[in-house]
Amino acid sequence: MKIKVAIVEDEKQIRESLAILIHGSEGFSCAYTYENAESAIAEIPDLPIDVVLMDIHLPGISGIEAVKLLKPICPEIQFLMCTSFEDTDSVFNALKSGASGYLTKTTQPSKILDAITDVHKGGSPMSSHIARKVVASFQTQPQQNRELQKLSDREKEILNHLSRGLRYKEIADELCLSTETVRTHIRNIYEKLQVNSRTEAINKTFPR
Repeated sequence: MKIKVAIVEDEKQIRESLAILIHGSEGFSCAYTYENAESAIAEIPDLPIDVVLMDIHLPGISGIEAVKLLKPICPEIQFLMCTSFEDTDSVFNALKSGASGYLTKTTQPSKILDAITDVHKGGSPMSSHIARKVVASFQTQPQQNRELQKLSDREKEILNHLSRGLRYKEIADELCLSTETVRTHIRNIYEKLQVNSRTEAINKTFPR
């Protein structure tokens, strides 16, 4: 089965280059491309798509806002941010919105294909530079540390998977647990953090 990819990118040359790369590579298909978030939001929920390459800085609705709107209604789709910007705020906002990975537009073509495959399999690909920034930011978040201290090691592990956009069954498979056990842990996480949703839990423990 080919991995079905959609591209949301306002720069025509980049959009077409990515489409040619993906569609011309074995195991991939790219039948859907959009130059703005509005068109993507209108169509993607009704299309058979596995992975979306989403630019962050789009005219009108941003890529981050688009993912925030699409992820709750398309939880099975993995969103991979592909952008020129590497600032920490963009990284956190992208991940908090429901993205599962973050790459720069200077990433080598073969690495882009690897990242699409990785995110489709449940991974969370990032450039090494971005990963270092994320880790450094986590280490300087006292509020995050206080909130995370309320959770058990297993609950922290599950929360981390939630922040990557994984579904309950995917989390259960990753941790060799039953789906019902994962649901119980998530209820406990929500209770300890005094939140009512995945987004609230992520925002409270991974603040900007």
